[in-house]
Amino acid sequence: MFAVTASGCGQTVSGSAHPAGSSTGGTVNSNFDKLLRECEIVTVDQIADAIGAKGPPAPEPSFYGAVCMWYALNAPGGAAMITLNWYEIGSLNNEKTNNDKLGYSTTNVTVQGRRGLETRRPNDPDSCGVSAGAADQGVIGFWINYRPGSAHPDPCAGAKKLVELTLNLAR
Repeated sequence: MFAVTASGCGQTVSGSAHPAGSSTGGTVNSNFDKLLRECEIVTVDQIADAIGAKGPPAPEPSFYGAVCMWYALNAPGGAAMITLNWYEIGSLNNEKTNNDKLGYSTTNVTVQGRRGLETRRPNDPDSCGVSAGAADQGVIGFWINYRPGSAHPDPCAGAKKLVELTLNLAR
């Protein structure tokens, strides 16, 4: 006969619970007048320069929501999709864990003196993402996807440049 014993641990923490990211003394902005401000952290000219786009038209916003996306018709090799993600509650360790689960290759890089991640999908030399810790909290990242099989610059270099610009502007 076997005996099984369950034991646990508990701890009482004093104070009041508040949602993540909230402050204890301020009020919440319910005017929603700053929604999607992140999508304007870099200009379309800076995006065009980072991906090597030449001449007009400028990259066009194609989606603003949970992420910000631009479509550049005049990118090297044809077209390119540029995506900004900004997770206010996130960490590079979590990004690395998710990349591993997806089978992506992740390399540590330094961006504006911060630890960053360079991420590539297997057998996809046409795209790359670079993420870094945001200036205050969370994680920011840019992905560049060039037309498959086209002649283009290293997408990681462009993604890193956009993250650098974002960190400079976010300070």
